[in-house]
Parts: sequence; structure tokens; C-alpha cells
Amino acid sequence: MNRHVLWQAWTGPGLESVHVTGDAAGVTAESVAIGLTAGRAYTIRYALRCDAGWRVRTLEAWVLGDQSAALALSSDGTGHWMGPDGTRVPALDGCFDVDLPSTVFTNTLPIRRLGMVPGWSEELNVVYVGVPDLSLSVSRQRYTCLTWGADGGRYRYEGLGTGFTAEITLDSDGLVVEYPRLARRVWSR
Repeated sequence: MNRHVLWQAWTGPGLESVHVTGDAAGVTAESVAIGLTAGRAYTIRYALRCDAGWRVRTLEAWVLGDQSAALALSSDGTGHWMGPDGTRVPALDGCFDVDLPSTVFTNTLPIRRLGMVPGWSEELNVVYVGVPDLSLSVSRQRYTCLTWGADGGRYRYEGLGTGFTAEITLDSDGLVVEYPRLARRVWSR
């Protein structure tokens, strides 16, 4: 895989550019996202590395213009997380994926990791990284594979406990084409 994708916010100002590369050893994504949250502009840069099974192994994130807003996490791939100094973060135990609300790319992580077929539904805990403060919490989510084929498919995403639901359209690599109310792809190669 060697993809470059641009998404724009569904409404209002916002844009993300992500470059995703992958080989037999794993997948790397590097991105810059700009947008607004609660009337506050942000620019966030992140680098994410997954193993060959799409399990997140490292996440680094920086908020440009805010030297105090930086994050470095690593995972052993079995649901245990460590901070930048190698100290375990037990509050995140059981999470295999991350969710940054500034990007729709992180929806690709559980979709690719689980390899679901139509009709399959999976509830999971993910590391939720708040933007722009880079705060950490656990988010309970459900993904349901609605359709899947050679050209991609559709998944239903549910934020359990939040009432948020959306049907996400994906391409054959599992990258978001359209995420109603959040983002739509405007360019890809």
C-alpha cells in the first residue's frame, strides 16, 4: 500500500492530508489535520505505526503552536499501552485501536484489523485522543459490516453511550470515501 488521501470537513473549515504506506512488516500513517473544535482552531500532526495485523504499535501526536501538547504512546499489540517513558498506562488496557476525532483515517484501523464480512458486528474499546488537548480516555464503539466487495463497502459506526451513528463508505483499501457529518474524500492516489 502506498496511498495519499485528502479529506475535507463535511461542514465548516477543515482538511486532512494523510500518507499511508504498508508492506509485509506493517503500516505507517503520517498526517496533518487542520480544523475547528468548540470555536478553537487547531493544527495537529500525527504519526501512527501498526504491525502487519493492523494492531497499533505506536502513536505520536503534536499540536502545532502548543509546545505542551504532545503525545507518545506505544502498545505491545495485545491491548497494553505504555507512555513515552515506558510506564504502563493501565487505564487503556484492552484497547487495540486509537481514535482521533480530527481524522477519519483511524476508522480504518479496526476495519482492517478485524477483516469483517457483511453481517458481522463487533464492539470494542479504543484509545480516544481528544483534540486539541491530546487528552486520553477509553471510548466504547461498535462497527457493523454492511457490505464488502472488490470495490470497497459500507460500515455502520456507533459511538456506544453517545447516540452517534453513521454509515461510512470505504474504498477497497478500507480508507474512508465518505463519513456523513464528518468528512468526505476530495482527492486520492
